[in-house]
Amino acid sequence: MTVSPERIVLTTEWIATLDGLVNAQIRPQVSGYLVKRNYEEGAFVRKGQVLFQIDPRPFESVLAQARAQLGEAEAQLGKTERDLERDRPLAEQRAIARSQLDNDVQANLGAQAAVKSATAAVHTAELNVGFTSVISLVDGVAAIATAQIGDLVGPATLLTTVSQIDPIKAYFPLGEQDYLQVAGRINGRGARGPWAGATPLTLILSDGTTYPHSGAFLAADREIDTKTGTIRISATFPNPDRILRPGGYGRVRADTRVRNDVLLVPQRAVTELQGTFQVRVVGADDKVSTKTVKVGERVGSRWIVDDGLQAGARVVVEGAATRDGTVVHVTPFSDAGGAH
Repeated sequence: MTVSPERIVLTTEWIATLDGLVNAQIRPQVSGYLVKRNYEEGAFVRKGQVLFQIDPRPFESVLAQARAQLGEAEAQLGKTERDLERDRPLAEQRAIARSQLDNDVQANLGAQAAVKSATAAVHTAELNVGFTSVISLVDGVAAIATAQIGDLVGPATLLTTVSQIDPIKAYFPLGEQDYLQVAGRINGRGARGPWAGATPLTLILSDGTTYPHSGAFLAADREIDTKTGTIRISATFPNPDRILRPGGYGRVRADTRVRNDVLLVPQRAVTELQGTFQVRVVGADDKVSTKTVKVGERVGSRWIVDDGLQAGARVVVEGAATRDGTVVHVTPFSDAGGAH
């Protein structure tokens, strides 16, 4: 085959882990006995939907008591206001001691504070009654419940987790050197991804199939892991059918570089000998000679030749081994299997 310069797009793959865009841990805000589960495990739930019910009776009793104390405080406030209204003109007429009016003023201020305190207690009690209905904080898929009916639960108890999975996140590690090459785009304003042209991402699932929806770069983590020398990158993929789930694995693929005027030969044309790579070349006189070359990255079933070949060289792809200087009959190479 005669090699000629080509423009190629180089693709890189990373091992990826899937996770919910949001993973909301559902915990109660009050302690009590769990009396009901209101959702179907593994089903889609809406934000604000009641997932669990804690026995509300103790909190309803506290609320009734708080309301009674508020009523008592309001009654006391009314009395002090009437005392103040009655004694103020008497004190101005010196019919009563000035100290009596001062006592009325202080009693009224104390009654006002008592009403505010009782009002706050009612509000807190109402909140606690509301907290007995444990709701979902986001739209998403609810996990299997980790608490059973009759369990005594509290703020430290994890009842379930709701994950927002459309879109879903994919995390993959980017090497530090690779990161430095694209750091300007990642940190630049208005950049839509690390690679030029806002390259869409492809997800290869664990069974080898290609996920039908393309993904997009989301963010880079704040630090480089000192143990692995990589920085964590997050991307998002549409998941309208909820096929992808948190914890899944796959491979994220992206077109990361474009190279112009590169020479490629089929891998079968390259021979490795003691760490060096060689190809056989047919000269203009139809004689075979061996060339030592420097190979680069693989592209499908072909190899990039970075050094050792010139454009227009005729490379032997198939043919019997012959000594250098042997005259051969050349037949154009045809790859029916699609070497490209």
